[in-house]
Amino acid sequence: MSNNPLIITAAICGAEVTKADNPAVPYSAEELALEAQRCYEHGARVIHLHVRNEDGSATQSKDVFAKAIAAIKAKVPDVIIQVSTGGAVGMTVDERTGPLDLAPEFCTLTTGTCNFGNDVFENSMPMIQAIAKKANAAGTRIEVEVFDAGFVDNALTLVKKGIIPEPLHFDFVLGVPGAMTGTVDRLEFLLSTIPQNATWTVAGVGRFEMPLAKAAIEKGGHVRVGLEDNIYLSKGVLAQGSWELVKNVAEMAAQAGRPLATHQQARQILGI
Repeated sequence: MSNNPLIITAAICGAEVTKADNPAVPYSAEELALEAQRCYEHGARVIHLHVRNEDGSATQSKDVFAKAIAAIKAKVPDVIIQVSTGGAVGMTVDERTGPLDLAPEFCTLTTGTCNFGNDVFENSMPMIQAIAKKANAAGTRIEVEVFDAGFVDNALTLVKKGIIPEPLHFDFVLGVPGAMTGTVDRLEFLLSTIPQNATWTVAGVGRFEMPLAKAAIEKGGHVRVGLEDNIYLSKGVLAQGSWELVKNVAEMAAQAGRPLATHQQARQILGI
């Protein structure tokens, strides 16, 4: 069992899940800020941020991101905000990189293409490189987002080309229909492929969320949870918010004897 501090990331909104799926999904800047505050109070140190238009549709608008970030920072100034550059399926690179114009401190970078339910989440090598270069120009720390095994290889190729800086931080998003499933043996395989100096987080989708969180706590990794990835607290029971899923992970960590990271420790571990 690892005793290094655990970083919990809260994925509070996403681009696909809606209030029709779970009424607790936040849309407005005010709702996002309140949810971020609750998650921080229960132990999350990173907020993985998507934003929505007033009608709930996904957007990568720089202005909408700016409003949400300002609202979150007003309530929780110490939290790390990680903007999504994945956006929603079908968005262009120019659309997806909108929030990078704000020079955020942290962003995701998805390093491969995969099936995503009935859709295709396209990330060609030119697209990946374009997003990475814009993040680097903004001084933004990159998290490599992995949905399948080849995504790791693509990231390592871009490290060799000097496009993605080391040390790497990975987020293994497992259990998306059409991509790699969310079992512990798949996580263990992925861990065998990454550099020794890399850090990592795991995000289990749906029913895979808590089993993978438990594995990450035991293996010294970090955990992402939230309504973006899973809308249920338990089978058939909707979570009251991402904060309730964060609370679950914090309690699991306490039972395992793993301390939660302070915001200073989280920044040090992530290199932010």
